[in-house]
Amino acid sequence: MDVNDIAKLPYRRNVGVMLVNEKGGVFVGQRIDSEVPAWQMPQGGMDDGETPRDAALRELLEETGVSPELVTVEAETAGWIPYDLPHDIVPRIWKGRFKGQEQKWFLLRFHGTDEQVRIDADDHQEFSEWRWLPPGDLVANIVPSKREVYARVVEEFAPHLEG
Repeated sequence: MDVNDIAKLPYRRNVGVMLVNEKGGVFVGQRIDSEVPAWQMPQGGMDDGETPRDAALRELLEETGVSPELVTVEAETAGWIPYDLPHDIVPRIWKGRFKGQEQKWFLLRFHGTDEQVRIDADDHQEFSEWRWLPPGDLVANIVPSKREVYARVVEEFAPHLEG
C-alpha cells in the first residue's frame, strides 16, 4: 500500500474523552500494548446507531471504570478533528481500511475519587497505568502522532480548564 492508496482511504469515526478532576488534572493512561511511553486520553470507535456522546460515555466506562453518574459533560468539540496514522501502520490497523481517524471530543468533569478509577474494569484493558496531568503538560506527554489533535482539543476546551 503506497502513499497514494492511503490518501484515498476514509477516516474512521471515533470519540475521545478529556476527563478532568476537581483539581484540574487530566486523566491519561499508558497504553498496555506499548513498551515505550504512549500516554493518551480515553478514546474509541462508535457502535452502529450510537451517538458520539453515548459512545464517549461508554468508552469512558470501558477504559477507566468511571460510570456516567460520576461525570458531568461540560463541552464537546465544535467539529470532528482528523488525524492521519503513520503510513507504515495503516496496513496493520483496521484491516487497512482507514488512513486515520476523525474524532469528536468531550470534556467530562469527574466528581468521583481516584479509587473509583479502574483501568482493569473491562476484559479488554487498554492501559497499564494512569495518572492526572496538568493540561499544560498534556501535549508533550502524548504519543507524537496525536500531539496536533491534543493541542487542538486543549485549545478548544481552554475556557473550561483551570490554570
